[in-house]
Amino acid sequence: MSSTEHTIWWHVFPLGFLGTDTTGADRTPATRLPALIGWLDHLLELGANGLALGPVFESSTHGYDTIDYFRIDPRLGTEADLVALIDAAHSRGIQVMLDGVFNHVGPEFPALLAAREDPASPEAHLFAQNPDGGPVTFEGHGGLITVNHGAPEVATLVTDVMTYWCDRGVDAWRLDAAYSVPVEFWTTVLPAVRERHPQVYVMGEVLHGDYVAFTRDGGLDAVTQYELWQGIWHSIADRNFHELDHALGRHNAFLDAFVPYTFVGNHDVTRIASQVEDARHLPHAIALLFTLGGTPSVYYGDELGLQAVKEERFGGDDAIRPAFGASRDEIDGAKPEVFTLHQELIGLRRRHPWLHTARSRTVAVGNDTIALEVAGPDQALIVCLNIGDSEVRTPGAGTVLAGHDAGLDGEELVVGPHGWAVTETAASTKGVAAPHTRSRRRVRN
Repeated sequence: MSSTEHTIWWHVFPLGFLGTDTTGADRTPATRLPALIGWLDHLLELGANGLALGPVFESSTHGYDTIDYFRIDPRLGTEADLVALIDAAHSRGIQVMLDGVFNHVGPEFPALLAAREDPASPEAHLFAQNPDGGPVTFEGHGGLITVNHGAPEVATLVTDVMTYWCDRGVDAWRLDAAYSVPVEFWTTVLPAVRERHPQVYVMGEVLHGDYVAFTRDGGLDAVTQYELWQGIWHSIADRNFHELDHALGRHNAFLDAFVPYTFVGNHDVTRIASQVEDARHLPHAIALLFTLGGTPSVYYGDELGLQAVKEERFGGDDAIRPAFGASRDEIDGAKPEVFTLHQELIGLRRRHPWLHTARSRTVAVGNDTIALEVAGPDQALIVCLNIGDSEVRTPGAGTVLAGHDAGLDGEELVVGPHGWAVTETAASTKGVAAPHTRSRRRVRN
């Protein structure tokens, strides 16, 4: 398995980022992928070193209705364009992840067309069937047809696809809708892929359920940590840090088995800057992402503080999958201070690489405040978040590493209303006492 201790991903949805028509009405071939090479400097300036790409294979509309796994979508370019992007990334020390949509295919998938034309054809058994003989659709989407993961030919196809693109330099895979695929399917596919590419990193999209069993039984390196995502944004938005405390208990247990893929935004959810309606509290979410254990991912535009709401309708993802121009200076609504904050916190994480597998201990929690000790084998940090109107004091703090409206009063950390801080623990102890709330004075950092 690949080492991800130092990896921070910048997640891009290429069909949106590069301005294609995702309705399928205009599929005119164009050479768009090379434009992403121009954004690699942005990725590095942010502090990331991984490029996680959404779907790039030929598809009918939005990328998840695949036509051909061995062909780059003509709206994006050619295989040579993708290889050039991979080579450019590797020359800068950047890993590249592809999105593998192996649970279902689109209506124009050649084998599906053959099966529909002749239900008795050899291709017919490649697709899951309902008791009435009709095709199984993915979560009711008529344009997404579930494949038959029990067919050996499907396992061979997926193995060949993953190996083909790893041969061309791909370092990692996201397995789309992995939660819908039988785990035993991956125990057939992944060992065969890793026989040729032992360092490939494989992460599965899993929304809920037994994360530990999925990684263990399926042989994946990680799954998406949706429980933590929910705990972060919802606890801040609802002013209830008890929800985060519960999620962190679960997160610690996951870290005992594997290192989750962590995020506060992606191509399927409302942007974090819109989920957390009070702009004063956006830094609190970002601070959690980069101080908690995990392999962090930043969804493009979140590092600029962009806002957008996902809507449950046709085209409802468009707002969260926008086109970017040649540079971030051209992006409407971009907030340079949010980019600077990401740089600061990613830099903090780089200086404390043990945070990758760190466990957290809740020192104290209330509706409006939470104090965490995030610890590795030999070091610990204190993370104190305050979304209330009174200052909070936490004993046992050392140097303030990052924060807002926060500072030290002796070995007592003082965080003002709606402030936050990350500090080292005091040299005398790795443990800290519980904080207490006051309203008399504030120390500004």
